[in-house]
Amino acid sequence: MAKILDIIAQSRTSEGTASVNRLRKAGSIPAVIYGRKTQPTNVQVDAKSFTKLIESSASDNILVSLKIDSKEQLALVQEVQHDHLRGGILHVDFHAIAMDEEIHAHAPLHLVGESPGAKAGGLIEAIHHTLEVRCLPKDLPDAIEVDISDLQTGKGIHVGDLKLPEGVRAKLADDVVLIMCEEPKVVEEAPAAAAPKAKAAKK
Repeated sequence: MAKILDIIAQSRTSEGTASVNRLRKAGSIPAVIYGRKTQPTNVQVDAKSFTKLIESSASDNILVSLKIDSKEQLALVQEVQHDHLRGGILHVDFHAIAMDEEIHAHAPLHLVGESPGAKAGGLIEAIHHTLEVRCLPKDLPDAIEVDISDLQTGKGIHVGDLKLPEGVRAKLADDVVLIMCEEPKVVEEAPAAAAPKAKAAKK
């Protein structure tokens, strides 16, 4: 299950491009906290600490306990905007949640086992790489294992085939296909080109 990580944040009142750029140069990342029961609030977090947290996390679902001034807020890291040209993080969105409030999140699917169909030459194709789930924060999985040990050629694994952790429910219907083992593709050889006819000799 996802761990709750502590992050120190500070309230941020200044806005605008110039102010945000000064903030980044000073080693902070501008961020916003929002939620169903929370008014959007501008904050800032330490760039080095947050980057280290992101890089060391084994899950895409990161739960944090934001220490803001004298308050504490449980939140899910909703979106991280990266600077692909210069590197680093430009902005972070935190989704405020409560321990007794059910959340929606996308859990990555991890394949385990060896498929008999793949051994026979079939191709494993992931129709879905993640599964949207509903659960309480304490039950949020880092990933969901998909056992492909019985997956034969031409068959698939459906949502209803998964063994979800206790307290976790899938949003997709049970009959939705997640993983397929496709039939081996047979490449037909092109027929050999006919040899050109020799030109008749001129008399």
